[in-house]
Amino acid sequence: MRKLIATVFNYSLDGFLADEGTEFFEFCFGLPENREPDDPAHLDFLQSAHAHLMGRTAYEGMARAMTTTDHPFADILNAGRKVVFSRTMKTADWANTTVAAGDTAEEIDKLRLGGDGHIVVWGGVSLWQSLMRLDLIDEFQVSMFPYVAGEGTRLFDGVPKSYQLDLVSSTASSNGIVYLQYGRHR
Repeated sequence: MRKLIATVFNYSLDGFLADEGTEFFEFCFGLPENREPDDPAHLDFLQSAHAHLMGRTAYEGMARAMTTTDHPFADILNAGRKVVFSRTMKTADWANTTVAAGDTAEEIDKLRLGGDGHIVVWGGVSLWQSLMRLDLIDEFQVSMFPYVAGEGTRLFDGVPKSYQLDLVSSTASSNGIVYLQYGRHR
């Protein structure tokens, strides 16, 4: 059965995501030295994913960005299988995308069947929180930035009530970003 792995980019030490329009966003994206490096292992992780899951808002932003940029993730995502979870979208224009509008747990179960490997959950926050409430995420990969944001969106705001994780690995980069990998304690 495939593992569901949530990737959490640009996370502050005090638990905020880098929302556009915040100083933390500018810190993450405005300074070249704070951009995440093109780590070959991470690119391989994304390339080898069975599918890339997104909520509607994350999908719309990523589809716009990845089809018009030379970002290291663009070729991977443009060619890869994508599933957007939305009850309002009827069609998806980004190549290799299907819309999942049914019961979230049932849709995830279908994606997990049929082999080993992993499925990457990119977000957004509503999708992450829904998957956490249903206890479907097997692993979190978090890039923790050396920054106290003080504002933004909290990924774990009230969800879940209690959730034990096991540290799988931690790696620090030269620019102070710490990459944390946690598995769901089962």
